[in-house]
Amino acid sequence: MDIEKKKESHLKRKRRIRRKIKGTSERPRFNVYRSNNHIYVQLIEDITGKTLVAVSTISKDIKNKVKDIKKAEAAKKVGEFIAKKAISQGIDKVVFDRGGFLYHGRIKAVADGAREAGLKF
Repeated sequence: MDIEKKKESHLKRKRRIRRKIKGTSERPRFNVYRSNNHIYVQLIEDITGKTLVAVSTISKDIKNKVKDIKKAEAAKKVGEFIAKKAISQGIDKVVFDRGGFLYHGRIKAVADGAREAGLKF
């Protein structure tokens, strides 16, 4: 598959998902972005457009914990960490936004880690 087609397919999936999913103050949007080396997760309240909680593999809090482990394991740790931060702020239910990425590998690991730490999707 040619690179332009791949990007176009990803953007189409992303737009299709975002049409259906909206984050509210009761259930913020659990947004996941995956680059080649890192994973980024945000809890977004779409009505005001504010990010409530954000964690990534390059965050100061978690950077040293995920330094020498595999990417999928690091993604799971990020999911657990953001769930703990969200629960401490009183957020226990979220709407999952996979951001156009297929639900397997690191995206699934983030979701599983957050679920294990007590977040409900």
